Amino acid sequence: LPPVLQLAQVPPLRVIRRDLGNVRPTSLAVLGLGVAGFAALLLVVSRDWKLGAIAVGGFAAAALLFAALAWAAVGLLRKSVRETTAPRWLVLATRQIAARPAYAVVQVSSLAVGLLALVLLVLLRTDLIASWQRATPATAPNRFVINILPDQAEAFRQMLQRAGVAQYDWYPMFRGRLVAINDRPVSMDDYEDDRAKRLVDREFNLSNAYDAPEHNPIVGGRWTPDERGAVSVEEGIAKTLGLKLGDRLRFDIAGVQSEARITSLRQVDWSSMRANFFVMYPVAQMPDVPYTYLAAYRAPQQPGFDNALVHAFPNITNVDMSATLAQVQGVLAQVIRAVEFLFAFTLAAGLVVLFAAVTATREERAREFAIMRAVGARASLLRQVQRAELAGVGLLAGFLASCVAVAVGWALARYVFDFSWTAQFWVPIAGALAGALLALAAGWWGLREVLRRPVVQTLRSAAQE
Repeated sequence: LPPVLQLAQVPPLRVIRRDLGNVRPTSLAVLGLGVAGFAALLLVVSRDWKLGAIAVGGFAAAALLFAALAWAAVGLLRKSVRETTAPRWLVLATRQIAARPAYAVVQVSSLAVGLLALVLLVLLRTDLIASWQRATPATAPNRFVINILPDQAEAFRQMLQRAGVAQYDWYPMFRGRLVAINDRPVSMDDYEDDRAKRLVDREFNLSNAYDAPEHNPIVGGRWTPDERGAVSVEEGIAKTLGLKLGDRLRFDIAGVQSEARITSLRQVDWSSMRANFFVMYPVAQMPDVPYTYLAAYRAPQQPGFDNALVHAFPNITNVDMSATLAQVQGVLAQVIRAVEFLFAFTLAAGLVVLFAAVTATREERAREFAIMRAVGARASLLRQVQRAELAGVGLLAGFLASCVAVAVGWALARYVFDFSWTAQFWVPIAGALAGALLALAAGWWGLREVLRRPVVQTLRSAAQE
């Protein structure tokens, strides 16, 4: 908008006579206004000040990092290419880049920021989608049965086995209210967080097992089988309630006071559709506690199995999670399609950025090439110079973007998405080659007329300006 509004201030004589000077360039204030608008847009779209600040800071840090590295690379290139021994096309390409270091820095920085998003999405897409699919796989349990009495346990499990259900979660379950932490009575007034208030105001579903659940990795302390006076706590609720290893918890279980020390912390994936508990006792039996059993399994392809199960055990509660699981997997499929669309959109946006960065200096390149051709340079030599310059900018931008993408991808996988991920050594090489190919493609499209334009036309246009 500022350059368009600036046209109203151009005198008519300036349009007719081009020798009166150029239109004054856009001020830094306008550039700052554009950057501020971009930052404000990110903050509004993120709907979270912290997340928005991280996004804005990440873009700013990436741009400054790429600019600094590009400036250093241009200086190193200028010193490393010797005019006496290097090929002529390489010498000319180096001169082209070194003559406009600011342009080179802007091109490399803009290309690298665009390629950073592209490479990062390529790196994380497969592992991220696989992680989501593992969270709710096609074989996830879709039936949760509670209130199975101890004297019904053997018959219930035999009925599952006859129906072909080989894998299922099976845990005792009993309810207890947290009444004290380290001998201090627990009260809702002790917490400001709403979730913490709700947790201490209701009963917990507790369980016990000799071995730690295989789908609950231990992230703190140690699970010791058959250790009396010990409990294992889910790390999320421990953080919410301010609990740590060694704290003593006292539960009121059907009027019986049970006190135990936290000896381990478990990581629980609540989206896994598995049987999970906030607190578990690492023992095989809880003889003084009234309990029932909980079963979670994938319903067999046997017509009428649910009805037969309820008929054989009328006291149980059979919760059908098929509709919920189907909805979760449907949403997951939509998210995967959105990620794939984002990949295509990012690729298209990266090409636009490449094209804009390359064509920004088109007229200046045309004048320089026209002068070179006027003094005897061949079109084939200038074509080599153009390709070398574009490939060099693309190689550097792709290499820098890939290296930063590897670091950011590892941090996202480790601290945000919570899955293991290791980048391959060939990623920076592939990123550099991809950047060079994209730069060559965008440069060919944006500069295809530079070498075809007659020399006389270019020089006359330059003289008029």
